[in-house]
Formats: sequence, structure tokens, C-alpha cells
Amino acid sequence: MATFKNEVLIRVYIVVFAVVLVAVAIFAKAVRISVLEGKDWRAKIENQYFQVRKVEAGRGNILAANGGLLATSLPFFELAFDPSSSGMSEEDFELNIDSLAYCLSTFVDNSFTPEGMREYLVSMRKDKKQYVPIKKQASYEEYEMISNFPLFRMGQFKGGFIAIPRFKRNNPYGMLASRTLGYNRENSRSIGLEGYFDENLTGEQGEQLMRRLTSNIWIPVNNFSKIDPVGGQDLLTTIDIDIQDVAEGSLLKAVRNNNADYGVAVVMDVKTGAIRAMANLGRTKKGNIWETYNHAVGSSTEPGSTFKLASIMALLEDGKIDLKDSVDLEQGSTKFFDQQMTDASRHGIDSTSIRRAFEISSNVGIAKLVQQHYGDEKEAKEFIERLKQFNLDHRTGIEINGEVDPYIKEAYSSEDDWSGISLPWMAHGYELRMTPLQILSFYNAVANDGKQMKPYLVSELQEYGETLKRIPPTVVKKQIASSKTIRKAQSLLKGVVEQGTAKKLKSEQYTFAGKTGTAQINYKRSNGKMTVGGYQSSFVGYFPADEPRYSCIVVIYKPKNGRYYGSDVALPVFRSIADKIYSLKPDLFGQFESSGYIAGKGLPQGSVGEKSDFEILMKELDIDFRKNEQSDFIVLDTDTTEVVAMLNRRVKLEKVPSVVGMGLRDAVYVLESLGLKVEVSGSGKVVNQSIRPGTMLRGQAVSLRLN
Repeated sequence: MATFKNEVLIRVYIVVFAVVLVAVAIFAKAVRISVLEGKDWRAKIENQYFQVRKVEAGRGNILAANGGLLATSLPFFELAFDPSSSGMSEEDFELNIDSLAYCLSTFVDNSFTPEGMREYLVSMRKDKKQYVPIKKQASYEEYEMISNFPLFRMGQFKGGFIAIPRFKRNNPYGMLASRTLGYNRENSRSIGLEGYFDENLTGEQGEQLMRRLTSNIWIPVNNFSKIDPVGGQDLLTTIDIDIQDVAEGSLLKAVRNNNADYGVAVVMDVKTGAIRAMANLGRTKKGNIWETYNHAVGSSTEPGSTFKLASIMALLEDGKIDLKDSVDLEQGSTKFFDQQMTDASRHGIDSTSIRRAFEISSNVGIAKLVQQHYGDEKEAKEFIERLKQFNLDHRTGIEINGEVDPYIKEAYSSEDDWSGISLPWMAHGYELRMTPLQILSFYNAVANDGKQMKPYLVSELQEYGETLKRIPPTVVKKQIASSKTIRKAQSLLKGVVEQGTAKKLKSEQYTFAGKTGTAQINYKRSNGKMTVGGYQSSFVGYFPADEPRYSCIVVIYKPKNGRYYGSDVALPVFRSIADKIYSLKPDLFGQFESSGYIAGKGLPQGSVGEKSDFEILMKELDIDFRKNEQSDFIVLDTDTTEVVAMLNRRVKLEKVPSVVGMGLRDAVYVLESLGLKVEVSGSGKVVNQSIRPGTMLRGQAVSLRLN
């Protein structure tokens, strides 16, 4: 028994000793934490609830050339209520809670009755809640209203009103130039101007001491920032809103009507390189049309026939040809080694001038000339050097990330898979790759008498409306080719429009010059046969032809509704853009003399329309005119040496009037007001009406042809 008791006592002593040892260890640890490490631990605990945190700065605006907003940061607020705020007295809460509940239920959240809202807020105070959401995305106007509600007007501490400012990026014009403007998002690659100029637009974040309410909600401890945020700089772009709208509208119609994969339209100022419009419209996965990708800058393809200008210029620059020289087109079909080459359409022409071969865009003619004059290794290298002289092997340097390099093969390079057919195929735009903007930059240099300008999108950095930095036009190369070669190239591009592949859409009102292009894509050569996976239609040119102001390229990728030639698909878009720019920019028709008349041809003779419209126009253009007090509709008489006369155009109520010479709006207004049904074809002014003027009115249908 004694032995058993001793064993028990030993075990008890061991347990007591262990307990005492653990207690000593715990005491030592407590002393260490409270005394030796106390300061650090208290700081860590405090930092869980109080921190100096970053305060978001307002992002800079992106402005159009006229100062209009293209992208801006709109402020909004996360509004909440802290019913347990330490500065709020019970007396203030009871005195204001009824009025506050009424305001919130009436103007903010009408899912509550005033009584229900009061009960909810009182329960939140009883539960010692510190964050009761009021409105997540309140506008500045809503913030102003709610901050003046009873109790809230006493501020954050006495009134428990919490307002956390945020910023939301907004493009007022929606899709307009959206891919060019781009975006800057967290956890995503920044694109467009937003990405390229992110450092300028971002500004500098401020700092403020904040208190944590929940795991992700922090509110300011006081109203004073430790460091105030500094808003970002504004970008003044070169984009003309009107021209951008015109380009996008015309391109949208073409992509939709041709069921194309995507389309590109870029308009550039010839003298400066300023981009006035850059439109990229493609199909989303759901089939909608949107600015899905900047193909103008980031998509490199085989350009096809628009590259023929570079081939001809190389031949001219080396003095190997004259445009009057003859070339055998072999009726549009020939062989280079084992590969057959054909022209886009059968023409039955054998021998013709080089000028004519270019105007009808003969693949065979241009390829034979390049092969004949640059066929051996040394000469092929000379040809490639000429292309480099024209800067076709360089990026444009546009201020958008993602521009791809052009690809031009090195002569007889095994790395570039140079073969016997490389030279003739390069001659008409294959076995090389370029972006639409790179092609446009080359054509723009030709329009600019050989001087190549850097395409650019931003002309100034501003702060609060003041200019911080001007970004002037940049000359890339003073002369890409001799003046003689440039003049001949310009005459060729005029010829394409006057009597070549673009003839059917030449304008009687103004001149333009350019080149059509139709390129096969996703093609495969096998056993002497070619399979084609689609086409790329393009037109690139400039206007007016003699004193160019704007250059423009249009590319439509994979049109699928039966038409695919550049002259049928891309050229109409170019013409539509040019037509509308002319209507927007009266100065394109020439400079005004001090007398008020347009220099040269004068105002259009015989224009018909509503008197008030013409009076507004004459005053806007500062043109002297003689008023007409007798008729609401007038005929413009400009065949005078003094002032423009407005002659009577009377409309008889019982007979069909003449509307020849009127614009569509006036013509339809006059005829429909007399009970006639109107059918219209064409655009411009009325040149023919189906019912002879003077015919008695009987509610007939009248067809108008416009041109």
C-alpha cells in the first residue's frame, strides 16, 4: 500500500511540476509580449484598423481636336451611414431620424416606407453597425442632395455620413474611336491612347489616414489629406469628331452590307500626318459590329494591288522604264516558272502602255516589268533597297501600343523562303505584309510631294486648359523619291480615277486620286492549282487630287455577299467619306476672295431651295446677296459681277411643280405638302422628275432622280 501511495505522489509531483513549468513559460511569454514586444504588437493591431492609404486621382481627359470630350473620368460616390459614429449624440439622432428616414425613403430607396426606413436605421444603431449602404454609385448631383439630408448635413462624425469618392471612365460618344482611345484596366493589358499615355493621364495619388470598417471598406479619419491627389494631364488629340463620325458611319454600312469580318478606315492630314479619323469595326462573337480590335495598326496582311505603286516607283526611280513604254499583258495571263498568274478580270489586251497597265491594275504587266528589270540576284537586292528607301520596312511610330512590323523579304534569303516567284509576286503585293496605316503613310508621302510625315494622334498635353507640351508634326523623311518620280506617281493615281479601275465612282464636283486593291487571303498553291479562302478589298488615295488635304485608306476584310473587288467594296466607302468631308469642310472648295465670291468657278449656278436656308448660308460664308421678299423658295443666280441674286421659284398649289435643282429635303417637303407620293434614287440634287411640271395634281406618285 505504501509503495502505491509513493507512486501516486510521484505522479502528482510530476503533473504539478509540468503545470508550473507551463505557467512560467506562459508568464515569460506574456512579459515578453507586453514589455519587450509590446510597442510592435500594439502598432500591428492599430494598423489593422488605421492605415495611411492611397487616394485615387482623377484621370486626365482625352479631347478631340476642337476640345470636345472623347474620354473623361466622371466622379461618383459610394454613400453610407455610420449610425454608431462616436461623434453622434443620442439627442441628434432622435431629433433627426424621422426626417432622415422620410428623405431616404422618398428620394433614394422607395422600397421602404418612411416608417420602415426609420425602424431599419434604429435597429442598425442598436446593433452598433458602422456601415449601412445608402447608394453605391451616386452621381455628384445625388451626393450633393443626400449630403444635405437631416443629420447627414452634420458631417461624417456628428452625422455619420460616409462618402467614398470613386472615378468611372466614360466615353461620351460611345463606340466613336473607342479602340483608338483604348482603355486602362486593372489586371488587363492597356491599349490605345489610354495605354500609351497612361503615365500622363494617371496623375499622382494622394495619401490619407483611414479607418477600417470592414475587410474591404476604409473611411477617412478626418477631412484632411496627408498628401492631396493630383489629377492627370489632358490629351488634345488630332481627331476631328465630324470626320470620325463620317468614317465610322460609312464603314459600318459597308461591313454590314458586305457581311465582312472587319473593316478599317483612316483619314490623315496630308501636310502634317495628323490622324483625323481612325475607325475599326469588326464582328463580336455574338455577331454584333463593334470596335473590337485596332486593325489599322495591329493587323498586317498582304496588301495586294495597292502595293503596285511602290513597284512602279522603284522602276521609275532607277530609270528602267518610261510610262509611255509598252508591256505585253498577254491578255491577262502568264506563267512564272510553274506558277500561273492572271489579272483580276479578263480584258483581252496584249500590248499596251505601262501607264494603262497600272490604270487597269494588271498583275501580269507590273510583275513582268519587275521580273524583267530586277530578275537576277544583284538587281533583286536593288529592288528591295528601293522599297526600303520608300520607308516601307519601318513602323509608322503611331502613339498606340501594338503596331506590328512590316515584313519585306530580303532578296535571295533562305531565311525568308525566297524563291523564283518571290519577285513577281512581291511586285503586285504578295509575299510581304503591311498594316493599313503603313500603306497609308506611303501614299500620304506621295500626295505630299515626297515628304513623309509621321502619323500622330496627340498634338498637346494640357493641364487645366493650359498647354504643358506641344507635339508638332514630325518629318520622317524629307524626300522618299525624286520629284520627277513623285510627279509621275501622282499622275498614275489620277489616271486610275479618270480612266482606270476607279473610274465608275469619279466625282463631277471634286477630284481625287488613288489605287484599288483586291488581295486573295488564306490561299494555298498545290500541284499548280490555287485555292482561295477569301478576299481583302481596299482603296487608298487622297483628295483633292491637285492640292491634297486629306489622304484616306479603306480596307474591307473578307466581304461575303458576292462582291469583293476593291472598286466594288472599298472604293464606295472612300467616296462616301470624301463626299461627306466636302460637305463638312467648305474651305475644300477653294479660298474666298474679299468680294465674297469663291475664287475660280464661283458658286453653283441655278441651285434651288428654301430662301431662309440660303440666307443663312450666304451670311455664314460672308457672301453678298440680294434678298428676295416675294417667295419662300428661290433660285440662286450667281452669274453676276456684283452680288448673288435670289430669283423667284413659285410653287402653284394646283399643279405639279418643278423641283429640279433642289436638294432632297426641300424637294420632298414641297411635293409631299401637295399630296404627292415621292420615290427617290441617287444622292445630291434633283436632276429629273417622272411627272412633267405643270401636270394637274391628283395625288400621283412621283419618282425623283438625284445626282
